[in-house]
Amino acid sequence: MNCDKFKDECGVLGIFSKTSRNLSRRVAFGLISLQHRGQESAGIAAYDEGKVRHYKEMGLVQDVFDNDILDGLTGTISVGHVRYSTTGESHVSNAQPLVINYRGGSIALTHNGNLVNADKIRDKLEISGSIFQTSIDTEVIANLIAKNYSLGFKESILKTVREIKGAFALVIVCEGKLIGIRDPNGLRPLCIGKLPDGGLVLSSESCALDVVGAELVRDVKHGEMVIIDENGIESIIYDDSQRVAHCIFEYVYFARPDSVIDGVSVSSSRRCAGKTLAQEHPVEADIVIAVPDSGIDAAIGFAQESGIPYGIGLIKNKYIGRTFIQPDQESRELAVRLKLNVLKENVKGKRVVVVDDSIVRGTTSRKIVDALKKAGATEVHMRVSSDSVKFPCFFGIDTPNRQQLVGSSKSVDEVRDLIGADSLGYISVKGLLASVGKTNCDMCTACFDGDYPMDVPEEVDKLMFE
Repeated sequence: MNCDKFKDECGVLGIFSKTSRNLSRRVAFGLISLQHRGQESAGIAAYDEGKVRHYKEMGLVQDVFDNDILDGLTGTISVGHVRYSTTGESHVSNAQPLVINYRGGSIALTHNGNLVNADKIRDKLEISGSIFQTSIDTEVIANLIAKNYSLGFKESILKTVREIKGAFALVIVCEGKLIGIRDPNGLRPLCIGKLPDGGLVLSSESCALDVVGAELVRDVKHGEMVIIDENGIESIIYDDSQRVAHCIFEYVYFARPDSVIDGVSVSSSRRCAGKTLAQEHPVEADIVIAVPDSGIDAAIGFAQESGIPYGIGLIKNKYIGRTFIQPDQESRELAVRLKLNVLKENVKGKRVVVVDDSIVRGTTSRKIVDALKKAGATEVHMRVSSDSVKFPCFFGIDTPNRQQLVGSSKSVDEVRDLIGADSLGYISVKGLLASVGKTNCDMCTACFDGDYPMDVPEEVDKLMFE
């Protein structure tokens, strides 16, 4: 709903247990903790004695599943998915898990990410006779696995992931095994957890491990496939030739602050970014406020470093779904006011620093600044805990095209004038990387500098693939 933000990706979760057959209920709770990664659809598939049952529908997890549905999804393996359609139309046929039947049995496949060569592979598969039921690139992956299945499940999956290009974290159920795969650059996150009974969990974020009662073991490595069964974890490094390029926006915005991704606390990295932001762009002010929720940690860090008191200035209505329909400009403006409202007594007569995680188009930032000044703020200084976004993402994040990214066509001063702020400061890429404890050799910062970790298409049809 917030047009000044990148849209979330998807969330994947899988559990294997030798002792429990009621895993889907646990998966459902884990998916709720990953709901921030996708609110359009939810689905769960369960493997039980060679059969895969699944259910998926449009909506939030708690709206899609009830006790009766979950009771029917028993098995020793369960996988789940929450979706935001980065590409591919938003309807139930594109929801996941994607379950396909082939001569060897059934595969349940969940995917977070985006393939940059899906259209080419799909064309080849269709020419050879493959039939597609969806518009998502997850089905391209599934068809490749099925096509190669005469090689055996392990080799068919390895051959598939060596052919596809792009960003992907995959959680698959196949032949009684739970399989997790991370792309060769590690763009999309995936971690492993262990349950007290010895069961094993795969998840997009560690916050879901906490909910299902698992302890974080480690992150899946870039270019790694892990195969989980009754014997434990088998690790296969299928491609170690690519540079590590974890997505910087996981730390800036996407991940929950209580997650740890690739060994880095998201909350700590955001507070550190806020402190660096205060060093790089100091200002005299009376109060520091955040644009909730992802700006809160950075705002606290800014306040700690600057000595300016932190306070609540914007109240977020937490009961608005991100699929809220906005058919015209007036409705979109009303939606912004509905989602964020100013706590007037905290900002009236004060010089206010507003800390946000990013500015994409600039439209919401302009409305926030205007609302604060109407509420009596004497000055509004915008501080942003990411650099200016100048380039679109091709790796599973729904971003506008470059022409719509305000940072690609306007200078900092021009953006400041556009949003009506008294001053504007972005954290530097160097400062942002330092806050994560990484270098540009470890992270993908292409949205800031255009340095993509792989070749990307000049144009992508948003409605063609996910």
